[in-house]
Amino acid sequence: MAKGIKDKVAILGMGCSKFGERWDAGAEELMVEAFKECVADAGIDMKQLQAAWFSTAIDEVHVGKSGVPLSVTLRLPNIPVTHVENFCASGTEAFRGACYAVASGAADFALALGVEKLKDTGYGGLPGGRGGPLQALWNANGTAPGNFAQLASAYMAAHNVQYDDLKRAIGHVSWKSHQNGAKNTKAHLQKAVDMDTILNAPMIAAPLGLFDCCGVSDGAAAAIVTTPEIAKSLGKHDLISVKALQLAVSNGSESGHNSWDGSYLHTTRIASKRAYEEAGIKNPRDEVSMFEVHDCFSVTELVTMEDLHISETGKGWKDVLDGFYDADGKIPCQIDGGLKCFGHPIGASGLRMLYEMYLQLQGKAGPRQLKDPRIGMTHNLGGLPRENVSSVSIIGRLDA
Repeated sequence: MAKGIKDKVAILGMGCSKFGERWDAGAEELMVEAFKECVADAGIDMKQLQAAWFSTAIDEVHVGKSGVPLSVTLRLPNIPVTHVENFCASGTEAFRGACYAVASGAADFALALGVEKLKDTGYGGLPGGRGGPLQALWNANGTAPGNFAQLASAYMAAHNVQYDDLKRAIGHVSWKSHQNGAKNTKAHLQKAVDMDTILNAPMIAAPLGLFDCCGVSDGAAAAIVTTPEIAKSLGKHDLISVKALQLAVSNGSESGHNSWDGSYLHTTRIASKRAYEEAGIKNPRDEVSMFEVHDCFSVTELVTMEDLHISETGKGWKDVLDGFYDADGKIPCQIDGGLKCFGHPIGASGLRMLYEMYLQLQGKAGPRQLKDPRIGMTHNLGGLPRENVSSVSIIGRLDA
């Protein structure tokens, strides 16, 4: 019988590059930047690594396919390197692979590293044409802002939320992230933005204005994992362990059946329930200390907090306006600034989220440090509301 991964894996070290328009660096330099911090934090020799997972989502425009780019760039000791891609959940997918290798006993030390170099593509947003031939039939004229604006419209219709109320709520989501990101030297955007500017910004796809949309950027992040027993033998204390790793993938029901009304993320509801069960969490609103969720658009964050079973369905906008998810609220969300301030180098984002949770749990987050967090949860959503992958991770103190 499956027993889950709770407390079978410890995070030995993590690293994260500066995110942004990194004209000064190629993907390889970003990988080295994240890895050097990671291996120094882990306190091991890189020759001790026994396996690696490498995540990029749009490899054609920067590093190329296979695991070779990671092995060559870092001069890894001819170990197996697995290249993974799972839309915006790619970074978390690399972490999941490394964790499973350690939990199974296949490796004592495993590396997960994600990178994306998007600013060199010449696109203002993400490069198109990545969805396969069926996209021409199902989503010929779709755009990311348009698709998530539909999520907002469906949410208002399903829960009888007035436009002005939702607009203020998603504006607060963006305001909160910019307040947090202003304290983070690794974020792409490091300036606070006032509410009037957010609410009066140019409209991109109603109700989503300019400040309700995350940008694209360049960045890399990495993790080295091992068992708690090995970590202790190396003299590590106050270990951060993996409590749950879950992934739910659409099966076509949302896009092909009217039982889904478009107002929520079906896969997130499933993945989060599985994760809470795996982690032994009974009441996440009381037990989870902090969140990093996939705020590709501000409305996505709002809806996600309901789908993670933190806010009551249809009432998440009220929690947002009440400051429940602010830095000084009950459960801070996007304490590092989120995708809104980091941008979204797809292969790196999931690991970047885990990096912030890891820092917070160790008390090393500097001016944005929260008081005594014990459990952190991350969420990635890859694809569209109607067809996607939803990845959830829970990490925390080993004794939590």
